[in-house]
Amino acid sequence: MEGDPPLQLRIFDLNCWAIRYLSKRRQERMGLIGDALRRDGFDLVLLQEVWSEQDYSELKSKLASCYPFSHYFRSGVIGSGLCVFSRFPILDTLLYQYSLNGYPYMLQHGDWFCGKSVGLVRGGHSCFAPHFPQLHAEYCREKDAYLPHRLVQAWELAQFIRHTSKAADVVLLGGDLNMHPEDVGIRLLRGWTGLRDAFAEASRFQGCENGCTLVPKNCFTLKTELLPFPLGIRIDYVLYKAVSSFTVKCEELKTTTGTAPGADIPFSDHEAVMATLHIQRQGQAAGATPDTAEPTLADVVTEARTEVDVGLRAARRQRYSRGRMAVLALLLLLVQAAAALGALAGLAPEQPFPKLSFSLLAFLAVGVLLLATGLHLFHTMEVKMLQGTEEQLRMALRALQERP
Repeated sequence: MEGDPPLQLRIFDLNCWAIRYLSKRRQERMGLIGDALRRDGFDLVLLQEVWSEQDYSELKSKLASCYPFSHYFRSGVIGSGLCVFSRFPILDTLLYQYSLNGYPYMLQHGDWFCGKSVGLVRGGHSCFAPHFPQLHAEYCREKDAYLPHRLVQAWELAQFIRHTSKAADVVLLGGDLNMHPEDVGIRLLRGWTGLRDAFAEASRFQGCENGCTLVPKNCFTLKTELLPFPLGIRIDYVLYKAVSSFTVKCEELKTTTGTAPGADIPFSDHEAVMATLHIQRQGQAAGATPDTAEPTLADVVTEARTEVDVGLRAARRQRYSRGRMAVLALLLLLVQAAAALGALAGLAPEQPFPKLSFSLLAFLAVGVLLLATGLHLFHTMEVKMLQGTEEQLRMALRALQERP
């Protein structure tokens, strides 16, 4: 097989932020995205936050002649928003939803309702295995309450890639990871999987400074979140590696800058990432297992385990607080029941409280009991998931330390 002609794979990756009734000028932006994809002729298109299945259906119909193969991944309450368009046949798909996805009572964030996930597609030329994940958003870098959840997701993503890519020749990952390049989650993901960063490896780069994909100049971006970062931040990635007898090099990486062609608005609040990968078969296998015994990887795993342990202690406190609230509500209901039974049995001369106030207090106690019990159960599951990840990280660290 040596001497096979090389393949140039062009990838388009975009966080669309397309949610019906909420996103600004959504239909116009989806039309611009469809026009760009049809005009530029990419081989593989990875989209996130396409939360309207109608938008996906319209894109699919519009791009059918250019991208005959596509798939939409469904999860959560409002959907994962993940979809893929490909020039190559899609032979198989798989969706993995992370065990932790934020908190259902944080309605203003909504990550829990969309069921953050990673999608896997198998097929195409040379047995590609493209993964396109989305991790929990950060919201506040100074006091990041979601960091333990994001680290659990990063670890599960790394394990998912490692265990599902053994039969592939080339592994690709593109998506909004909601982490800066120097964050522990990115270092853990790359160190554990051996994935390479297209921005760092690209022979040519064109686009926003430092490869930033969330920039203050974008009219859809919330400027207050980027005040500490005047140039913007890079949280959207194209990562890759060769697993078997292939080599992969990033020839060119681009990001969109400013408005879409022929329009006064950009495609999304995120800049799109476009990568051109040069893929070629070699005479001998390159080796399927990354070198995970680097000294720095043990430090990264230790750092991640420490942060997960911090989240575990916080989850235990939340579980205890919600459980105590449920017990107090239950005691209040028991006292009310005893008072009502005493009045019915004639043990008390008259009802100690007005009936309306007594009934409202009972309804309030029932509501608090149900809410507190539900949150106690949720935080109990959160504790178990964090415990499981902490144990896995501990085992991984021990394995790294025992290697000669």
